[in-house]
Amino acid sequence: MLPNHLLLEEPIRMASILEPSKPTFFPALTKIVGTLGPNSRSVEIISDCLKAGMSVARFDFSWGDTDFHQETLENLRIAIKSTKKLCAVMLDTVGPELQVVNKTQCPISLEAENVVVLTPDQDKDATPKLLPINFSGLAKAVQKGDTIFIGQYLFTGSETTSVWLEVTEVIGEDVVCLIKNSAILAGSMYTLHVSQIRIDQPTLTDLDKEVIRTWGVRNNIDFLSLSYTRHAEDVRQAREFLSKLGDMNQTQIFAKIENVEGLKHFDDILQEADGIILARGNLGIDVPPEKVFLFQKAAVHKCNMAGKPAVVTRVVDSMTDNLRPTRAEATDVANIVLDGSDAILLGAETLRGLYPVETISIVGKICAEAEKVFNQDLYFKRAVKYIGEPMTHLESIASSAVRAAIKVKASVIICFTSSGRAARLISKYRPTMPVLSVVIPRVKTNQLRWTFSGAYEARQSLIVRGLFPMLADPRHPAEATGAANESILKVALDFGKASGVIKPHDRVVVCQKVADASVVKILELEE
Repeated sequence: MLPNHLLLEEPIRMASILEPSKPTFFPALTKIVGTLGPNSRSVEIISDCLKAGMSVARFDFSWGDTDFHQETLENLRIAIKSTKKLCAVMLDTVGPELQVVNKTQCPISLEAENVVVLTPDQDKDATPKLLPINFSGLAKAVQKGDTIFIGQYLFTGSETTSVWLEVTEVIGEDVVCLIKNSAILAGSMYTLHVSQIRIDQPTLTDLDKEVIRTWGVRNNIDFLSLSYTRHAEDVRQAREFLSKLGDMNQTQIFAKIENVEGLKHFDDILQEADGIILARGNLGIDVPPEKVFLFQKAAVHKCNMAGKPAVVTRVVDSMTDNLRPTRAEATDVANIVLDGSDAILLGAETLRGLYPVETISIVGKICAEAEKVFNQDLYFKRAVKYIGEPMTHLESIASSAVRAAIKVKASVIICFTSSGRAARLISKYRPTMPVLSVVIPRVKTNQLRWTFSGAYEARQSLIVRGLFPMLADPRHPAEATGAANESILKVALDFGKASGVIKPHDRVVVCQKVADASVVKILELEE
């Protein structure tokens, strides 16, 4: 049964709607993942994206080679240094994605009520009557009456860029289909999706493994987005693969749910993954449109209660070509925030869209407005009830820190953490104020060299709602007490003041470990 999702603070003053939005150092508590591509890969554009609110950069390997993405990543690093804005890196795998291959790259015009044949023979040219595909097992997977979708940009809903077919018969390895709507397919490659049919291919393909082994390892990626996750075993196998690649065992795995099979095994997948991406593009095809919102609300709620980040995709498709979102899209973004999502992922909107910076900016503004009316009190009570008693020590500390911050109207929560877990638990209770996550590095040695951990933990909090990381001086050990702790706290307070979130006479809640005890304390600042 779905929880009550009337998460609006009452009453909403109509006058507040007419008040201009106030700019802040942190554009929104909800994070924005931006996909970098042809229209968003220069240092200048990436810098503007970071300033507008992008905190995670996604690299989609379903197109472009490693050299292209490497050049983009180098530009991202330059932009991070010049803007002094932290940004995490996400590698998105291709997975068992079926594709129509058009070697000639000539536009293909498909007319409704005509017949087209899908063939695994990639030596043949694509024509309005014959479409070569990259999978030889389609004929065994489908039967008469099944629905197949083909589109260039994963079905934005535009009838001119996507087409749906109905299987009429199977001849050997070829699939004969009736075209249901007229469309023109342009470009070299389009995605093919068979509704509610299992494709017998590994979730982590050989191509994905090669990209991770080379590009991923070289660049110490923070997140692996595992496309077409269907079972918890998919996540386990990916984690086992990463564990054999040195430092890659620190990379977090986000399971991308984009078909009915992943939906059926959602609970097991959530338990195994570090976070969930709700890929509404493919899901909207595999699931009846009227059911998509139900899955979104149920899935986000489950992620919230598990304390794992929920990321939602496909929000402002129209901004790929337009400067403003539709009214429905703006409302959709707000509802995603009110549902409790941690982050919003922008795909085509920033990858090839005409207005990547403006898109990030307006999505951030919508998120910020929705956060103002998020019913934190109702959410908090529901979370505490779900966890039940007795709470674990860390859970108790995290919920107490948020409760105290709400009661005293603190401007910020400062959390000392080494693994990042304490900060994520605080975020789980959705405080209305930002959480400065002060990551205390840990010293590690493999008997050959000394290293400091902490950079991964800091960047990985950039996808969690409300968390804004700082990396403490590595000269202070994780068990720092007394003067060292006070020194780190002063740096955090100074950062908060410089960024405008902490002002004179503000109250600040601090969550830290002192000796063997975790403590929550309230500071009232002077001038």
